[in-house]
Amino acid sequence: MKYQTIPPGGVPAAPLSQTNLGPLSACYLQYMVQQMQQVLSLQREIKEEKYAARRALVPMLQAEEDERFVKEWKKYLEEEARIMKDVPGWKVGESVYHSGKWMPPATGELRPDVW
Repeated sequence: MKYQTIPPGGVPAAPLSQTNLGPLSACYLQYMVQQMQQVLSLQREIKEEKYAARRALVPMLQAEEDERFVKEWKKYLEEEARIMKDVPGWKVGESVYHSGKWMPPATGELRPDVW
């Protein structure tokens, strides 16, 4: 059995040194940039759709939270009136801050039974 060996004088040089790869590289780069733009455009559309859905839901969620807060606030005022009924000069629901600025209510659930 005879094996293939390297020919005498060596292997001939590859013809790549004579080929101009500039136009091929430019076409490949342009193709990759176009593909990246398509991917980024799709991601942007998906993100915008997600944000649009959130913007549509926020008013409804805020209305539900406001309704819950009003119910809890009424319970809180009733509890405050019951607890402070014997304190002279106490006004139920009046702000304890005297800065003249509006102070937002404490966040979280209003639970007078825990105080």
